[in-house]
Amino acid sequence: MTNEFPAYGERRVPLPRQMPTDASTPASTTAGTATLTSPVTGGAPRSGPGVRDGGQGRAPGGASHAKPKAHGKKPSKEQAKGDAKAKPRDAFFDNAKYLAIVLVAMGHSWEPLRDGSRSAAALYITVYAFHMPAFIIISGYFSRSFDMRKDRLQRLITGVAVPYILFEVAYTLFKRVADDDPGYPISLMDPWYLTWFLAALFVWRLTTPLWKIVRWPVPLALAIAVLASVSPDIGDDLDLQRVLQFLPFFVIGLCLRPEHFKLVRRRQARIIAVPVFATALVFAYWAAPRMNAAWFYHRDSAQELAAPWWSGAVMTLAMFGCSLVLVACFFAWVPGRTMWCTALGAGTLYGYLLHGFLAKGSRFGDWYDTPWMHTPWGAVLLTLIAGGVITVLCTPPVQRMFRFAMEPKMTWAFKKDAVGTARGRK
Repeated sequence: MTNEFPAYGERRVPLPRQMPTDASTPASTTAGTATLTSPVTGGAPRSGPGVRDGGQGRAPGGASHAKPKAHGKKPSKEQAKGDAKAKPRDAFFDNAKYLAIVLVAMGHSWEPLRDGSRSAAALYITVYAFHMPAFIIISGYFSRSFDMRKDRLQRLITGVAVPYILFEVAYTLFKRVADDDPGYPISLMDPWYLTWFLAALFVWRLTTPLWKIVRWPVPLALAIAVLASVSPDIGDDLDLQRVLQFLPFFVIGLCLRPEHFKLVRRRQARIIAVPVFATALVFAYWAAPRMNAAWFYHRDSAQELAAPWWSGAVMTLAMFGCSLVLVACFFAWVPGRTMWCTALGAGTLYGYLLHGFLAKGSRFGDWYDTPWMHTPWGAVLLTLIAGGVITVLCTPPVQRMFRFAMEPKMTWAFKKDAVGTARGRK
């Protein structure tokens, strides 16, 4: 399949109008997670990609902030209130974010193989249909408690806005050096590669209170996405096309409750997910040489993809339905128990943002020019390497190393009443 458009997440340079092509993405991250989502990320702190704490007061790794009760003493009202808020992390969501961010990384490793391999193109299309929607749904789910309280706004700035700025600058400098493009501009308004997710998450979370008061939030968000898909003049500022076209998934996450996730985690759902995924792969194999994969990026209008305007509405609705079904099938197969990879779900934002340097570096360095890379064994090896690298980047040592950029405290930047809001409310 001919790749007529820039890679997913690539910033479009302001040249005469031409046809555009990670989560992801991302982005594969969640994720999230994810809290991706990476891809993939609010839930408990240090949950990515971008799915950060929406104010639920949980400690990383599920540790409770509540003070231990003294033996023989009745807990105070403050302790009882803290115990009620401090809930253990749900292993299901950490597992989902980790698996989604792995798919983000694998998807990026398959991207250069699509032209020479229909199977790689089919896998790429299938994964891109659901990995970022899954991260975004989880992000919305853990943003339900977000409001305009000062401490939550502070967390939004330090956990989303600051990483966006730092990595937007870092990615641009990296491109200047690795791609031998010293004049490539730094633009905080035009996200480059994976940083679009952080910009989108910032906007989505700020609008959370609005979605809580409207009567039909999901239909309204879907209508906005449809209108965006037929509006070529929206422009590239903050990747607003992606913000609007992915918006329904975030709003769905806001509307979900724990019982909804229990529905897709039943045994019947796991059984149904197998033929559904098989059908999706068969369809993707058929569609690979016929369909423009840029539809799955949600960053362009129909007109920018050289399609009639009405196809934007049709494709947005059709892909929304397909993505929801595949996300449900993905969640059906996510383990709900604590596993070796569960703890890595708290670091998916790290994996999401850091693996972008390797993903882009492989393109700039022409790693894929080796013919062996395009053989079946080469594709398998690349897939395993991508999964291994993203796993390492989600580990606690990497989190500690880059926490200054991902989760800066920045107490010096806020007024004391903002830092101590939570304590003052007790």
